[in-house]
Amino acid sequence: MKEAIAILCAGGPAPGINTVISSVTKIFNKNGYNVLGLNGGYKSLFSEEPAFEYLDFEYADQIYSRGGSALKMSRYKPKDEEFKVDFFKKNNVKLLVTIGGDDTASTANRLAKFLTKEKMDVKNIHVPKTIDNDLPLPEGTPTFGYHSAKEEGVRLCTTIYEDARTSGNWFVVSAMGREAGHLAFGIGTACHYPMIIIPEMFNKTKMTFDKITRMVISSMVKRRILGIDYGAAIISEGVFHFMSDEEIIDTGVNFTYDEHGHPELGNVSKSHIFNMLTQQHLKTLRITVKSRPEEIGYELRCCRPIAYDLSYATRLGLGVYSLYKKGETGCMTTIGRGGNISPLYLKDVEDENGKVKPRLVNINSEAVQVIFKSNLHYITKEDYRAAKKYVKNPESYDFNKILNWED
Repeated sequence: MKEAIAILCAGGPAPGINTVISSVTKIFNKNGYNVLGLNGGYKSLFSEEPAFEYLDFEYADQIYSRGGSALKMSRYKPKDEEFKVDFFKKNNVKLLVTIGGDDTASTANRLAKFLTKEKMDVKNIHVPKTIDNDLPLPEGTPTFGYHSAKEEGVRLCTTIYEDARTSGNWFVVSAMGREAGHLAFGIGTACHYPMIIIPEMFNKTKMTFDKITRMVISSMVKRRILGIDYGAAIISEGVFHFMSDEEIIDTGVNFTYDEHGHPELGNVSKSHIFNMLTQQHLKTLRITVKSRPEEIGYELRCCRPIAYDLSYATRLGLGVYSLYKKGETGCMTTIGRGGNISPLYLKDVEDENGKVKPRLVNINSEAVQVIFKSNLHYITKEDYRAAKKYVKNPESYDFNKILNWED
């Protein structure tokens, strides 16, 4: 039987997935391998009857520039005891290419160890995908899909900001990102939003909804002082990952709950919560500011990849073949600043539980600090006298004091 490789996509969609599938398919087909595309992620792989199809040049050439994923995805995370070698043996699979984020990579890491233990001659190479940009790649190296998602987010958020300017209102925007703030920070920076809030900012103080709300209002008051009656704040949904169930429930939102009694955050708009808390706080201050909630997330995941990601994902896909021919396994394919393909071994970026550690925004870097210090609007000590027209205690709305940052 001809040797084969299998491609599996897991987690959520990101622009460029089809480009990777296409590039991997083309180069392995060219070199004499069967290419099997798994539908349903890991759940399908370890089922009694895995759902897969043979991929060829025609298939690959039709999908390379499309958004979404031609192979059905799944967030299913198998336990170690679910791993088995049946699919690999039956189809003479010599390489499993996994396309996904940190959860997919963590499962790939466990699977690579299992295959080694079973003495199976099956390599595993992971292609780092996520619009969250939170995989631990070398400094300055993005995950594919991030730039396309950011581009689409900027398009939407620029329009939102223009609406704020036109109508003299504020918008409170929530952006996807899980526990990392890359997407919210990237969009907010590009759109010149006067307030950006990401989890990494709370490196010197406990994160609370009250502090988040006061930072939004700090920006609103600062702009009032400047004679600007509009604006927008963008907040990473990742802040919810650091809140207790009690604090989330105390927002007063009518949540549904899962079987463990946890509020189901996926059923509510995060921007609605942020905006509601902001409006409630404004009313206690007797400040009239109209604000509207806007959610940015699902619109970004399946947009068409921009040229950057089309090129980047192509090189990552082709890089899978070069790493495979060198005998590499249990690694991610990465591209260095010089353009060379190199492996990043999953064992080198795992925590004590074998899970791949997320990459957070480097809050202390000059590139990030220059935005927070120079491109946002918020109350500082110099504004206290003018701010007293709107709030009795300006110190409580001092951006740096809220975060325990030095001025």
